Amino acid sequence: MHTAHTTDIAPDFAPDWAAIAVVILGVTAFAVGQGLTYPLIALILESRGVSSTVAGLNAAVFALGLASSTLMIGPLTQALRGDRLIVASLLGVSAALATFSAFDSLAIWFVARFLLGFCTSIIYTVSEAWLNTACPDRLRGRVSGAYSAGMCGGFAAGPLAIPLIGIDDGFAFALTAAYVALVAFASVMLGRYAKTKPEASEAGGLLTFVKLAPILTLMVVAFGFSDIAAISMIPLYFVERGYSQNFAAFVVTMVALPTALAQPFVGWLLDRVSRPVIAVSGSLIAAIAFLMLPLMTSQAGLLITISILGAASFSLYTAALTLLGERFRGSLLVSGSAVFALAYAIGSAAGSGATGVTMDLVSVDAGPISVGLVMLLVTGLFGVNLLRIRAAKG
Repeated sequence: MHTAHTTDIAPDFAPDWAAIAVVILGVTAFAVGQGLTYPLIALILESRGVSSTVAGLNAAVFALGLASSTLMIGPLTQALRGDRLIVASLLGVSAALATFSAFDSLAIWFVARFLLGFCTSIIYTVSEAWLNTACPDRLRGRVSGAYSAGMCGGFAAGPLAIPLIGIDDGFAFALTAAYVALVAFASVMLGRYAKTKPEASEAGGLLTFVKLAPILTLMVVAFGFSDIAAISMIPLYFVERGYSQNFAAFVVTMVALPTALAQPFVGWLLDRVSRPVIAVSGSLIAAIAFLMLPLMTSQAGLLITISILGAASFSLYTAALTLLGERFRGSLLVSGSAVFALAYAIGSAAGSGATGVTMDLVSVDAGPISVGLVMLLVTGLFGVNLLRIRAAKG
């Protein structure tokens, strides 16, 4: 089915704003859930005396859930139409959050974290394919920027529940579960006005996409690694450095807000400047910010460095999403989005797991330094690839 593999620029068309609205609404809702669960679970487990390694493993189970549904995306999209799959997954996220609220058992939390990852991956995959189907290339960077801003805004809003509601009695989880269920209902209503629908993924599409776009895949692995290393590391990092739990949770919001505000600007740049150059720049700035973090002694210095780190790291994803829509069509667009979710899962599992172990075994500062060094290596690979493409064109 070679038509699915075309990488030509699609003809211009009017954007499907209803579909774009459903996608951004859905991804913002899941991001609120994820933005809440990462710091909240880390803080609750820490208050119960659970080690950083076990907390890291719990975060890695989320990534395992992401990976599992990604590998099943073909049968899932064949069985249920894409827009309905998004709504079903939002309800799954709501159920997982309600489980955290209702039960204290660590074993049940591992299962709920897996379910959260499983449903999150489906929302990611189908939403991103639909977003790129509904959007013409002339607006692709800006729409991807708005999508990333919605995601970051959700990450920012989630942790705000912690200082307002506290970490006891599971009320923060219950409140977020109700919100996500409400968004699922709104998505059904809005979806009736959409002119486009996401396509089903074809058999073997994931491997085909990785062979066609290995660097694009690596970009998302790097984003997952740095993004989740930052989200899961920051609360513990600040508590270890003597700050309160509430402040540590607030810092996650302080990272996510500038990141959200920066993404529409990144999207604007992606529609005007070389898209691969933006990706390399984002990766380099993120690497430097991670390495600078242990050198910051003042509260203001820490917050500024972490804000730059978040915005630069997320720009990698906004660039990758824009390049995906620019280069691929049809069923390969869904397969590419599924590969992105899997790549994110691999990167996030490595990011949360390796950071937790490094902070336990070496020192608190070893966490951000190790992530910075990995990001420097990745930046080098991106840079070499960019030069190779330029040389081939030249």
